[in-house]
Amino acid sequence: MDAIKIVEQAFSQNKAAQYPEFKAGDTVTVTYRIKEGDKERLQKFRGVVLQISGATPFTRTFTVRKVSSGVGVERIFPYESPFIDSIELNKVGKVRRARIFYLRDLAGKKARIREKRALTAKGE
Repeated sequence: MDAIKIVEQAFSQNKAAQYPEFKAGDTVTVTYRIKEGDKERLQKFRGVVLQISGATPFTRTFTVRKVSSGVGVERIFPYESPFIDSIELNKVGKVRRARIFYLRDLAGKKARIREKRALTAKGE
């Protein structure tokens, strides 16, 4: 097992340290590279994180869901993917579960996630 950890550290790009901390229920924008023939472009995928699975950064993946033209679209991203350019945390959601698959069955206002509010002092 120690040999596996040594190899993982050797191939690590340490991009994971640049990513913000996020969890299920948060709204994130994932910017990733797409190769089309000999061209390369960046595309943004903004949605709600449904789950994060995997123990180590090399096996960790996260699922992001968005609704596009009335159709739900989910995409699974590997955490250590070289194609991920950046991850931006847009909203911090307040959910009580680590895997929010119940969101798939909801539509409209029922599909909203409460936003976690920052603590502010009285009088501000």
